[in-house]
Amino acid sequence: MGSIPEYIYFGAKYVSRLDSFPIFFGYLLMILLAGQWKRFTKPLSLRPILVIYNLSASAISLYTLFGFGIALYHAESSFGRQTSEQLKFVYKIYWFAKAFELLDTVFMVLRHKQRQISFLHVYHHGSMLILSDISYHFYPYAAITSYLGLNSAVHVLLYLYYGLSALRPDNPPQWKKFLTQFQIIQFVIDLIHATIGYMYHSYCIFGIFYCMAMIILFSNFYFKAYSKRPKSDKTERKVK
Repeated sequence: MGSIPEYIYFGAKYVSRLDSFPIFFGYLLMILLAGQWKRFTKPLSLRPILVIYNLSASAISLYTLFGFGIALYHAESSFGRQTSEQLKFVYKIYWFAKAFELLDTVFMVLRHKQRQISFLHVYHHGSMLILSDISYHFYPYAAITSYLGLNSAVHVLLYLYYGLSALRPDNPPQWKKFLTQFQIIQFVIDLIHATIGYMYHSYCIFGIFYCMAMIILFSNFYFKAYSKRPKSDKTERKVK
């Protein structure tokens, strides 16, 4: 295959056959064309829609959190490969949730908030869509519920925060900094679990690299948002 490593070629070919790939491709295309949209349109407010959307996303994550938690409680091991029809249904809802959460970026484009569409934002949303698709169709195991359950817990609070911020833009919740801390802690826990899984349970090494990448990206965001910025900027309140 020329200069393209074989594993990258076959990995890309595998991903391109997923049900989520057309959505993923359309998502990236929308981001590329976002600048043109901004040139010819005015920003939309969308406050009522944002309230409903964010609270709905929080509720969906709450459902998957409980579903994964129950499955993990009944599993023989957090590294096991057991599955069930009930667990597979929770995986399906989780996959739907990751597709639903792409509306985050759609609303940013419609509101002309291109500065919020960072590499971290696109990489996290896009990769979670693909990974949730793979998990649902090929690996709906109890072993992965610890990762997806933690992610669901984060998103319960994350979308609740943004829903309340849209509902009360002049008085948003005061725990935005905690959310980023929680996200970093989430991936640290995931990294420990993935490392043990790789060493003793034949896990794929990809999980280790993915967790490390997310820790670096979120830590960099945390530093820029809460450590590097002037104090006056830290008190600035923005609605997602």
